[in-house]
Amino acid sequence: MDFALSEEQQELAATVRSLLDKRADARVERYDEALWSTLCEQIGVAALNVPEEHDGFGASLFESAVVLEELGRSLAPTPLLSSLVTSEALLAGADDDAQARLLPRIAAGEVAAYAEGPEAVDVLDGDLAAVLVVATDDGLFELDPARAERTWTPSMDQTIRLATVRADLAAATRIGDGRAARERARQVGAVGCAALAAGLAARALEMTVSYSKERVQFGRPIGSFQALKHRMADMLVLAEMSRSAAWAAAYAVATHADDADQLAHVAKSYCTDALSRISGETVQLHGGIAITWEHDAHLVFKRAHALGQLFGSAEEHRRAVAL
Repeated sequence: MDFALSEEQQELAATVRSLLDKRADARVERYDEALWSTLCEQIGVAALNVPEEHDGFGASLFESAVVLEELGRSLAPTPLLSSLVTSEALLAGADDDAQARLLPRIAAGEVAAYAEGPEAVDVLDGDLAAVLVVATDDGLFELDPARAERTWTPSMDQTIRLATVRADLAAATRIGDGRAARERARQVGAVGCAALAAGLAARALEMTVSYSKERVQFGRPIGSFQALKHRMADMLVLAEMSRSAAWAAAYAVATHADDADQLAHVAKSYCTDALSRISGETVQLHGGIAITWEHDAHLVFKRAHALGQLFGSAEEHRRAVAL
């Protein structure tokens, strides 16, 4: 495998980054619906992994991960990860009729959410979803969002929206294999978190290096001090290794490789642990300004901790690799 983005993938990343640099705001309530519409209508981010026969682009999960990396870098709240997990769960477990009915809606930008069990907590965008599916050992179910009890769950990281979803599956429609959908959703959720973490790690490093060139102490930029250079060099190693791990896992899961499970576990564990360390260094190396509400350092720190728990902690994923 050529471990680099293709020309088309580089163009996709550059287009998404350009739009986010102009319009992304990590401090909006819920998410910016106008930005999400632009991402879906002009770039087609929600349709990348959806087959062409279901009004998608017919690309792959890897291209979706490229977009998630840029979204992670921007800290912009969007429902892409929840919609991606849901569409991949449908592709893995839903029958043809359900795929034909639901996937075009997701590709068009309708918010989708995936839950495990009739009483699920920490469901990504669960209270906002227009498409809601639930996986159990007894099957995969399509749920009318209006007939489910959905409650927003306040969280430390306000850029990731969580909800508790309770539903009576007797009133739901069985649409396929819940176990296949659940296995795929867990893989994709882990890879998606790794991509978000890799993007944010790069952003945190850029912020820190830039600040170290501007902040003057003892008559010199603090970035000239050898001890701080070493710490930022360590951050660079972690950020680059995170990108490699995230790309390898995304490619494996996208192509249904034999080692997809293992690489997804490794990427989720490594990338979120690395981001936790990088976010801590970001706060430390920014000094007092990092603990003010006006600076973005606290947003990096919060997102790092949220991604560390979403779709399983690093410890859980390391145990899965060891089994």
